Amino acid sequence: MKSNRPLRILIVGRGGREHALAWRCRHEGHEVHVTPGNDGIALDASCHGVSERDHDGLVQLARRISADLVIVGPEQPLVEGVVDRLVHAGVRVFGPTAAAAELEGSKAAAKAFMARHGIPTARYQTVAHLADGLAAIRSFDAPPVVKASGLAGGKGVTVPESFEEAEQAVRACLGDGRRFGAAGSTVVLEQRLHGQEVSLFVLTDGTNAVTLLPAQDHKRVGDGDTGPNTGGMGAYCPAPVCSEAVYQRVMESVVEPTLAGLRGEGRPFVGVLFVGLMIDRAGAPSVIEYNCRFGDPEVQPLMYGLSDPIVPVMMAASADGLPGPSRLAGRPAATVVLASEGYPLESKTGRRITGVEACAALPDVQVFHAGTKRGPDGGWLTSGGRVLGVCARGASLPLAIRKAYEGCSRVEFAGRQMRSDIGVRALT
Repeated sequence: MKSNRPLRILIVGRGGREHALAWRCRHEGHEVHVTPGNDGIALDASCHGVSERDHDGLVQLARRISADLVIVGPEQPLVEGVVDRLVHAGVRVFGPTAAAAELEGSKAAAKAFMARHGIPTARYQTVAHLADGLAAIRSFDAPPVVKASGLAGGKGVTVPESFEEAEQAVRACLGDGRRFGAAGSTVVLEQRLHGQEVSLFVLTDGTNAVTLLPAQDHKRVGDGDTGPNTGGMGAYCPAPVCSEAVYQRVMESVVEPTLAGLRGEGRPFVGVLFVGLMIDRAGAPSVIEYNCRFGDPEVQPLMYGLSDPIVPVMMAASADGLPGPSRLAGRPAATVVLASEGYPLESKTGRRITGVEACAALPDVQVFHAGTKRGPDGGWLTSGGRVLGVCARGASLPLAIRKAYEGCSRVEFAGRQMRSDIGVRALT
């Protein structure tokens, strides 16, 4: 899996995930291009103006720069078949086909896939009409989790505390308002699981698996997991709840049957498969969801903490195949997300940011840009909901978390939101 020369890598996307991937690839000595990117990503890569969803434009760009490998960041182009288009054009790409990416594109299809292949997951019902959804809610012993089946930008999941709240979430999807549009036209009602969540990222050629450190993210906007779900307010690795025994159970009961099931259905998964897990008190894993790409913000501490090179793994998975199962080593790392006022509902942007350079100058601290742009005077302005990921690594997880918060203390902008309890489960 070794590359003998620096490679020319094109990363598709524009957020903190793509900045972390770009930083990692450049750190490993490769020439990095990102499209469309952002002003912060431009610190580590050459940015281009081609949209993630312009498949023909991406093919042309990959050819123009003679890309050795394309890495697709966001889920939307993957579900829409950008990998199929690139492969058809003879471009080497790390990512799943549209058929394999259905595991993320449709939560209803993913649940049916798990049922077919005996993969542990919560009891569920799929509904497409409001009356059916409201009736199905009461068939659960406790308020079920309500999930828009399609892609909803990480905001289509409601974890209700009451049956009435569950009914409101179903009405938001299937009622007259149709909050999530086509993405919410089918709804998955799912028994609420209890335990600790773990994010496991599996780099695969469709058969063999290379895993990253188990990670854990924080989805709710407020401390103590309060408030609405977001795309993620912070993450850390490794997650102590994923012990060696739990890891082996996950590989045997989830990862291996998932890859085998996709191969058996004629849609082998090539790329990074995210498995979102709930680990109960007995150490038994259940799948909450699949994603077909690197998750953000988990990818930030994973990339910053890596000890082993990852580019050769992605190259091998996308071409000749991986030599066998393995794990990539890494140091403990943590990311704290700094978000705009109003996030995740209506984010207020255009706010001046200070202290970014002072934060990045700290030892073992890296700033990943998600929603920033340069102002007329060259300074930084907010331009999205999640603005920055302040990432740190250390000899221990508590040290990495302390360094990340030290970095956060250097950065200011009006209305800044930040959780103060990232990694609390690992620390307690």
